[in-house]
Amino acid sequence: MAPSASHVPSRILLVDDNTRGNFGRKMLLEQESYVVETASSGEEALDLFLRDPFDLVVTDYRMKKMDGLELIAQLRRQPVAVPIVLLSGFVEMIGMDARSTGADVVLNKGNKEDEYLLRTVRQLLERGRRRKPARAAKASVATSG
Repeated sequence: MAPSASHVPSRILLVDDNTRGNFGRKMLLEQESYVVETASSGEEALDLFLRDPFDLVVTDYRMKKMDGLELIAQLRRQPVAVPIVLLSGFVEMIGMDARSTGADVVLNKGNKEDEYLLRTVRQLLERGRRRKPARAAKASVATSG
């Protein structure tokens, strides 16, 4: 289920030094009405995120200089909590999982990647939406007393 018209579209940051991979994922997610920006390096992604945090980050594992694990570590140090999806063609070979990487979800690149990515993005963003009203209500109670 794509974002409804009553919701502000979620902003997603895609990070991959493979421009074709970024382009394909961007087109896929934009078809679902998400607002998508791309970065071709971990450094560029971190800079974009620090200027204006995103609702979700999808990053590749293998990139030059700052790889996906380093980017995840940097994002986890920020005051804004963001769901992160790590993509890799080496998930099973290396034995990567959410606990070992710091990502919320680790997905294997491959022929079912699009299906899994869409499902994961929807679930993570929906989970975030369900939690936001509770935080907003707490904040209003705390400021009214």
